[in-house]
This record gives sequence, C-alpha cells and structure tokens, in this order.
Amino acid sequence: MLTKMQLPDGYYYEGEANSHCHPMNSLPNLSFKYCEDASFWENYKVNGKLEERRVVVSCDSGRREWNTVLGPLLDPTPRGSLWIYSSKLNKTARLTLENFPDERTFHPLGVEVYPSYSGNASYMYVVNHAANETAIEQFLVSPSSSVATHIRTLSHPFFIASNALALTSPTSFYVTNDHVFTKRLPYIGAVVPMVETIFGIPLSFTAHVTVNPDETAHNAVLSHTIVAPFVAYSNGISISPSGLEVAIASTSIGTVYFYSRNTTTNALTFSTSVKLPFPPDNVKHDHDGNLIVGGHPHFPSLLQLLENKVDVAPSWVASISPLAGNVLPEYDLKATLSASTIVSPPNNHTVQTLFQSNGNTFPTSSSGLLDTLSGNLYVTGLYAEEGAMICHP
Repeated sequence: MLTKMQLPDGYYYEGEANSHCHPMNSLPNLSFKYCEDASFWENYKVNGKLEERRVVVSCDSGRREWNTVLGPLLDPTPRGSLWIYSSKLNKTARLTLENFPDERTFHPLGVEVYPSYSGNASYMYVVNHAANETAIEQFLVSPSSSVATHIRTLSHPFFIASNALALTSPTSFYVTNDHVFTKRLPYIGAVVPMVETIFGIPLSFTAHVTVNPDETAHNAVLSHTIVAPFVAYSNGISISPSGLEVAIASTSIGTVYFYSRNTTTNALTFSTSVKLPFPPDNVKHDHDGNLIVGGHPHFPSLLQLLENKVDVAPSWVASISPLAGNVLPEYDLKATLSASTIVSPPNNHTVQTLFQSNGNTFPTSSSGLLDTLSGNLYVTGLYAEEGAMICHP
C-alpha cells in the first residue's frame, strides 16, 4: 500500500495498451468521470440464450467535494450518475433517474442489476453515500429504455459504510461495510477512519440482506444478517458463476478472501485467501470463474491526487484463477511488473496481470470486468477524468 512501484505507462495483456485501450464514452461528457463500479447486466432471449451483456457504470463527478470514505465532506449537492454501455451499439448512454426524490442527494458506489429475461424489467440496486446517510437505492430498469425508475430507499442501522453489492436473488443481496468508523463522525471522523484503514484493523463486515418483495411495504428490509465479520476494510464482493463461492476484497491488507457459500441459507464459511501486489478495490467474477480485481498500487499517490499534489495515481487489474495443483514459484511472467516479484505465490490459485499503469495511460483503477464472449476488458477509474475504458483484444 505504501511502497511506490515502477509501473509502465500502460501494459495490457492482449496487446499494446495505447492502441487497444480507449475511453468507454467516445463523446465528451462532464458527468462521465470519476467512475467507481461496473457490473454486467445480462439480457436473455425467450429461449434462455444470452442476447447481450451490457455494462452498468456508477460515476460521481462531485467526488472531489464529497467522498465519505477518503474525504472531503464539503458539498454533497451535485448528483452522481449511472451509465449503460451496449457492446452491440458500441455506445454509452446515461440512465435518467425517474421518480428519484428531488431533495435527495445521490453519490453512487456499488451497483448490481439482476438479469433480464425476455425483455422484462429488472431490479437494480445502488449504494448511495448520500448527504445524511448511507443507503441502498432500488430501481427498476428495462432493456428497451435508458430510464431507471426509483422504487424506494433501503435503510438500516448497519448500513454504516456500505460499499459493494452481490445479488443472490431479485430481492436479496450481500453488501460489504468497509468501515465501522467513518468520515461522517464528528471530531474523530478526520483521524480514526484513516487509522482503521492504514493499520488494517479488522472491524468491517459483510451482511446478507433480504428485501420485502412488496414495493409498498413499510418494512422494506426484512432481514440483515452478518455473514463475514472481522475483515480489514471489506470492499468489493462477488459470487462465482456456480454460486458456491464468494470473494471479498480486504483493501487494507492487500488480500482477497474466498468463502464457501451455502446456497440455501446464504451463510459463508472461510476457505482460503490470496495475497495481491496491490490493495484491491472491487472484485468481479468472469463467466469462467476467474476473479477480476481492480485496485490501487500506491495509496499515498491516491491521497496526493485528492489534494492536487500529483496529476495521476497508478492502476492495476489482475485475474485470480483457481488451480488443481500448486502454483510454481514464478507466475505472471508477461507483465511489465510481475506480481510474483512482490508477493509469494498462492497455494491453490494463480494471478495474472491484465492491465497496469503508472497512471499515464489510465489512473486510479477501481473495477475490472472481463467479458469472456468478446474478450473486452472494462476498467473504471475512481478519479479518472475519462471515467472508464475498454481494452479490446
């Protein structure tokens, strides 16, 4: 987290970064920047065949004025935004928020959308670090429009610092809580959360939440059960394609924890962990079961970027893949800076670098998505002026 590494301007594992990677939004838009999370939204035909795999992106152009994790907390008024990228049309469109309360502030982080079948509308859940609370917003989205209709705001006393989501059904999900002490706290908020981060104090947790299917019910959250306690800075979370494994990123200690999942009760049992050469942010399984991890190789540079002391901060996106046997001492040999030169090889996984940059090609990577159909790699940038990029193989 604190050691600055000699990263290249841009490395992409399927070709030259400067010719294969480009901004996701081809048209300049002031709102499409500082993008935190990205998730696939799968649209299936009547026969169950995948028609299109869209990408949903959460952005917040006001992040430099309002960031409840890193600070500052100056102005929550400018709203963040949600975007949809269609690989069929090679086009990025902003989602219009319909029925969202005029007086409510909107600062999106984690976003997840349930698959659409036969053109039906789907629920979309978005973590919102609003002015007065952290909550989860529930929307309805349809493949035939660029409108996100707000259904309701989900609140709970333990949505202290909710960060990332992983859906287990249309009305249930896992949610990480990255800190117990937050920037919102009076007096101690300026210091204690950073102490919790830097020293890797394992106070954060992940919970499973069940939502009332009755959209008009007063008790919107039916249950909230902590399933993975005592993790240092729980950040991204993802469920494997089989549904049997859950991965949770521990940002402070540069580790991803893997849990076995009981698909009936949604209980989690720790199974193993993988050390990474960078603090992981968001994690997403691809459809072959590999875990794609985006993160920040040098945390001080990220903080200096917030203070306008540097122009860019580095990026690293890697894939963690399960192995049948042990990993050889050397791995990730194609990367400009190999993960194997920084961390010890894991026993039952291997790590491959997909993208890395000192920030000149693309800064502050927070999420990585790998589409196994097209081979496209999508990367969001927490403080990237271009918001997000696509790398084509």
